[in-house]
Amino acid sequence: MSKLLKASVCVPVLIIAACSTDGNGSHNPVISANDNPKKQVGLLLPLSGRNGALGNNMMQAAKLALSDPSAPKLDVFDTEQAGGAAEAARKAISAGDGIILGPLTAKNTTDVASVTTASNVPVIAYTSDVSVAASNIWAFGVTPEQQVLTMVRAAKNEGKTKFAALLPENPMGKAMGNALTKACADLGLSQPVIIYHTASKEDITQQLKTLSNFDARVQDAKTNLTSPTTAKSSTGDSNEGNLLDELAPTESTSAPKNDTKNLALGNPPFDALLLADTGLQLQSVIDALDETQVSSTKVRIMGPGLWGAFASKLGKLQGAWYASPDPKKRTVFAQQYRAKYGVAPKPLADLTYDTAALTNSLSKIGGYTSQNLMRADGFDGVDGLFVLQADGHVKRDLQIFQIQPSGGARMISTPSVVKPDVNSTNTTHS
Repeated sequence: MSKLLKASVCVPVLIIAACSTDGNGSHNPVISANDNPKKQVGLLLPLSGRNGALGNNMMQAAKLALSDPSAPKLDVFDTEQAGGAAEAARKAISAGDGIILGPLTAKNTTDVASVTTASNVPVIAYTSDVSVAASNIWAFGVTPEQQVLTMVRAAKNEGKTKFAALLPENPMGKAMGNALTKACADLGLSQPVIIYHTASKEDITQQLKTLSNFDARVQDAKTNLTSPTTAKSSTGDSNEGNLLDELAPTESTSAPKNDTKNLALGNPPFDALLLADTGLQLQSVIDALDETQVSSTKVRIMGPGLWGAFASKLGKLQGAWYASPDPKKRTVFAQQYRAKYGVAPKPLADLTYDTAALTNSLSKIGGYTSQNLMRADGFDGVDGLFVLQADGHVKRDLQIFQIQPSGGARMISTPSVVKPDVNSTNTTHS
């Protein structure tokens, strides 16, 4: 059973600190003699400069989570000040902060890690770049790794076994490709076939033709079309239908030499395809999918959570999936944030709220120990269940959304990556 711990007296319970063992069969957190459960919390964010507005929005979410009078003190540092994120981390450690929340970017996280590693102060950063993840340094953003694992697990559950990817030759594409390789390995699936493309429409089409074995599928379709399906009768008892068939023009039984649109192609050599494009390049991908006859009727098409921002325009990808947090879970948090501050919380404010509420919970049961932070059953936040792992990666329960024929997306039942018995309900996300 999970034990509920209030994040604050004025905010509903949004964090679940699940009961778990410490590896020795004990359900009590292991606390060293130097641990102080009430140690203050360092928060490192850009509070000035280009990302100042975002940083302040995120800071307000952390303050909301720690508004309980018994909550630990929030010690805030601006990573845009002299010395940057590294100097902010040094100040947090000098102030005696027991845990650091932030910074925002992967580069800043690397700078902070150079300072905090020696002091063994845990860091929960808000980047989605898992390359900075390490022991005691968590990449807490919603990552491509989490999105892809969620979809691959669900696709495997529906019988998909041959995974492939057509991805842009950019950091996002590489991250999605690495995530697919890792997810397939973790789930005991064969290594996926991954092809990267440039921004050129021609290259996108050609790479998908290569990936989908297009030429061979076209040749097979032409062969099947021109092969006789029934033997002509030689006994003289042919009927009018057979006579009409014999008199029909040749063009009706074979496609024009260079026209493949009227050919019914067979299935490609994969049954699940991962994409990562957005914008104009996504339109080129959609056109290539149509030309090569790769559709959701033949394969499970999957894409990035970024698709959720313009799902209403993706009707041509009907049946495709993307994974992201359930927007309905953050409704109460968003309402209370607006009531207190008069503005809506940014999506990244979810992260600061969840991590700040986490520190509030842990301060009441023994502090920021490894055993507490990495509880096997995880924690429930405004973006769903999550588990901090020893390697700095974060398991996160996202929901799968399926693109509808008219655009928009419907949330479907999604298998949990944290708890096998957690089920989702259906909703709509446009």
